[in-house]
Amino acid sequence: MNYLCIFVFVVATALEKSEDSNPDIQVTCEEQSIHVKWKLDKSMTGNPARLFLGSCFPSQFLNMSNGEAEADFHYPLSRCAFKRTATWKYLVYENTLSYRPLPKPNPPSFTYPVTCVNDRPKGWTPAFQSLSTGAIQGHGELAFQMAILNHDFSGPAESSVFPLGSFVPIWAGVDQQGHQPLVLLLEECVASTTLEIYPDTLIYPIITNKGCLVDGQKSFSKFLPRSHSSSLLLHLQAFRFAVGQEVYIHCKLIAWDPDNLNDVKKACNYNKATGEWELLDDPLQSSLCQCCDSTCGVREKRDTDSAPQGLVLKSVLGPLRVTEDSA
Repeated sequence: MNYLCIFVFVVATALEKSEDSNPDIQVTCEEQSIHVKWKLDKSMTGNPARLFLGSCFPSQFLNMSNGEAEADFHYPLSRCAFKRTATWKYLVYENTLSYRPLPKPNPPSFTYPVTCVNDRPKGWTPAFQSLSTGAIQGHGELAFQMAILNHDFSGPAESSVFPLGSFVPIWAGVDQQGHQPLVLLLEECVASTTLEIYPDTLIYPIITNKGCLVDGQKSFSKFLPRSHSSSLLLHLQAFRFAVGQEVYIHCKLIAWDPDNLNDVKKACNYNKATGEWELLDDPLQSSLCQCCDSTCGVREKRDTDSAPQGLVLKSVLGPLRVTEDSA
């Protein structure tokens, strides 16, 4: 896990729970973190990736024998897009538990307010950071994450071995603080047999050309519909590249303004039925993907390499192994 963030240390002497009462939800406020246990009814257990505490997925998901389940969220108060308000006496942290059965823009079918109230330490003042520290002026904290999940996206993958043609579920997310919502994009992903990529390294392109899922042209790989702008699910079909060898997936993650998607900030699927490229976040703007068959990114020099520090992160997944047998 990689963090580009600012840390504010708070000693909490008075802790409170949300005033609303729900016997299925237990909220425990700790000094610098929160632990939420959410007992789910059967209608919510089908897809744990639709459960959120703010921008965070469950840190643990347990199925019960009676068909119900329990989702646990255990995170620092600096994560999950908690809204912090300072009064003369208290630091108030507010967020929302939600269940979103359908992707945005559909509203969640269940929401529940979560609040922690801590005494404000004597002499406490808000922290300000400059770009040189790894935080972003006016953007607050960004914490990028990336993982290979199991087939139903309910938790980390239990195996790193995938039969050829099966699907490798990849999740990426960014937690953000103190600013407008951001959309997470994968600008580039390539596979290699090495942890580091050198000029002579043999690679297999998965996502190129500033967000074009080129592997989808010869496979059934695709971005899945979003349930939250700050996360992205990729159904990657296990490929023949380096079958039987250890493979690493190298990706470049970007957090970006969701209202400013363009031909270099986008997520594009290839539709085999129509032979056209489609924009994941708004099919009506699929013209932004037309450059996927040529060259995207001939813009003014406002490339991600010159973006403010913290908006971009390079991540490596693996090793994983693709096998030809289906066992």
